[in-house]
Amino acid sequence: MIRSAILLAFATSASLAHAAPATAPLTTVAERSGFQSTGRYDEVIALCSQFQKAYPKQVRCFEYGRTPEGRPMLALAVTRTGALTAEQAKKKGVPVMLIQGGIHAGEIDGKDAGFLALREALENKVAPGALDKQVLLFVPVFNVDGHERFGKNNRPNQRGPVEMGWRVTAQNYNLNRDYVKADAPEMQAMLALVNAWDPLAYVDLHVTDGAKFQPDVSIQVEPVHGGDEALKVAGAALQKNVMADLKAQGSDPKPYYISFDKEDDPMSGFVDSMSTPRFSTGYFPLRNRFAMLVETHSWKDYPTRVRITHNTIVSLLSQVAQHGQEWQKLAREADQRAVAIAGSEVPLSYRTTYNTKTIQFAGYAYTREHSEISGGLWTRYDESKPQMWTVPLRDEVVPDLKVEAPLGGYIVPAAEAALVAAKLKQHGIEFKVINADQMSAEVETFRATKTKFSAQPFEGHQSLAVEGDWGRERRPVAKGALFVPIAQPKARLVMTLLEPRGGDGLLAWGEFNNFFERKEYMEDYVAEEVARDQLDADPALRAEFQKKLDSDADFNKSPQKRLEFFAKRHASWDERFNLYPVMRTAQKY
Repeated sequence: MIRSAILLAFATSASLAHAAPATAPLTTVAERSGFQSTGRYDEVIALCSQFQKAYPKQVRCFEYGRTPEGRPMLALAVTRTGALTAEQAKKKGVPVMLIQGGIHAGEIDGKDAGFLALREALENKVAPGALDKQVLLFVPVFNVDGHERFGKNNRPNQRGPVEMGWRVTAQNYNLNRDYVKADAPEMQAMLALVNAWDPLAYVDLHVTDGAKFQPDVSIQVEPVHGGDEALKVAGAALQKNVMADLKAQGSDPKPYYISFDKEDDPMSGFVDSMSTPRFSTGYFPLRNRFAMLVETHSWKDYPTRVRITHNTIVSLLSQVAQHGQEWQKLAREADQRAVAIAGSEVPLSYRTTYNTKTIQFAGYAYTREHSEISGGLWTRYDESKPQMWTVPLRDEVVPDLKVEAPLGGYIVPAAEAALVAAKLKQHGIEFKVINADQMSAEVETFRATKTKFSAQPFEGHQSLAVEGDWGRERRPVAKGALFVPIAQPKARLVMTLLEPRGGDGLLAWGEFNNFFERKEYMEDYVAEEVARDQLDADPALRAEFQKKLDSDADFNKSPQKRLEFFAKRHASWDERFNLYPVMRTAQKY
């Protein structure tokens, strides 16, 4: 139960009369200002140290990385179990929950709510006894450099605090698109923290953008739509329980991302989905762990949003205290099932069906008017007039692309070993270096039949989508190549990284674009001579060429395509063109 004084401070968005005293210990700028302002990062540094000093047996403040601008990335390990290090937590078998604030540093509710909930939990004023049964890893601000790009106008569609940080890092990375590719030093530090502590649950605290309506938070959990089947049941229970706790405290939580199907059109309703692995809620199910995305509503004022985020953290502490041991057991069993995934069909992507239900959604009266500014329609809301909307919701999520897991694993040729090994290490994936040449290995190779490069870069990458399939052949495997076994707990993550048709794999992010660019050509006049020689030597080829001319108008009209028809059949053609530089194998090295 939250103290009445705190509730009073949260209830007002304008008065400082209920703010904590300026000298109150372990309080934030936010609390002392009545939740109008938020502090700079030096406050996080000071509070981290002060919490450890006040509770030396329950709190450890530590640095887990450095930002590109040289700032310390800080975390607090909080527990009454004595497990203040990753090694101690593993030895004692204590569930670990990692709560992360400020991945988008303008959405900073989690920092101030987390410090408040942390102090109250240590005082046993909320979730009494919860810290006796778990370790809370609290990262107040993930995007530290972005946090220090402070300004009043960084979030024009958000009500408070007075000033806040910036969405992306100093290197302009959006960290919540980086979980798989892990370009940013901040993400690499976070993955190292995750690898060390292996949190049972990872909680990602945000503020959503969007329209004006009454619901104040969405709680999305995975595994629910995808991942291990037993964990999906537990994930659904976690989501249901936290939402029930929030409802009991006056919130109106939703289990889907509260964003219209069609932008700025309330009557288009909502669509639930399964996040791709570039996002936290898509990534952690691949590790057989829980992830929760908390999105308070940006048009609620800062006191309201911090209160709701605080209530969510308190609920999570209680849920992990009550169910953590059971969920830990389920996670270990899911790890063992993943080790045996070879030969099974594994979803690499998901889609939302068009099956629709009609829901009542608490909005406000609005009009859709022609805009003389944009020339299009714009929506004007009247927050003085609550209104129930009858809108569609599509929330049936099913697997889309399924791929059979290899029987043995993947082979990464020596030329690509350094690149891929670095990524595997970042994710804590097991692999070994092949220490002898194999002149003719039976493997599966993937040749793209169609490629599509993105027209614009995204997050510094030119993405690539391919079509094609795996086929068996014999190819040499040189010493220094990598073998990545499928028989490991992170098997789903292995497939996400290395399957060529996955939307967030290394190929999709453009790491292998060179292999899908043609590099060798013959001049047209040479190709003309080659074509004539081939036609003279092979009547069947002449017939095939004529058939192609008669049946394919685009081919008939394109000199380039006609000459390429012959170039592909010449010994000079690059047999590695469109060959994905990762192989699959049934063998276990």
